Amino acid sequence: MILVYFSLWIIFNGRVTLEIVIVGALISFVLDMFVKKILKIKLNGTFFFNMLKLFPDALFYVIVLLFEIIKANLSITKLIFAPQIEVEPCLVRFNTPLKTQAARVALANSITLTPGTITVSLEGNEFLVHALNKEIAGGLENSLFERILKRMERRINA
Repeated sequence: MILVYFSLWIIFNGRVTLEIVIVGALISFVLDMFVKKILKIKLNGTFFFNMLKLFPDALFYVIVLLFEIIKANLSITKLIFAPQIEVEPCLVRFNTPLKTQAARVALANSITLTPGTITVSLEGNEFLVHALNKEIAGGLENSLFERILKRMERRINA
């Protein structure tokens, strides 16, 4: 793992100097120790194989998230510049079929990152989301985010 961290360090720095190599080696070593000892995460071949299986879906998820953020920004901008502001804030409660806590947290964070909505509560499978109006709240349940995350859960368990 140290080599992976070090490679990422070099790639993100964009150049190779003695200082960058030394600092990168130290940071890579400390990060590896932190992950193994403090977080107690065991990174092995199975972990990397699972991450490799999820990469296409994860990339698609990020693209969808960016598109939804842009779309929501335009919707909020339209709402702000409307002659009469008709904001009807509402709280929406819905259940998700997502099985893993990681997938539910990813969904909650994606909802919060999208302008006009914020995840107020996540308890088990139940979400409580505040939305600026009912139009924005309408697409929360059975969203594309949820479908992609369900597919990712199936792939990781397959």
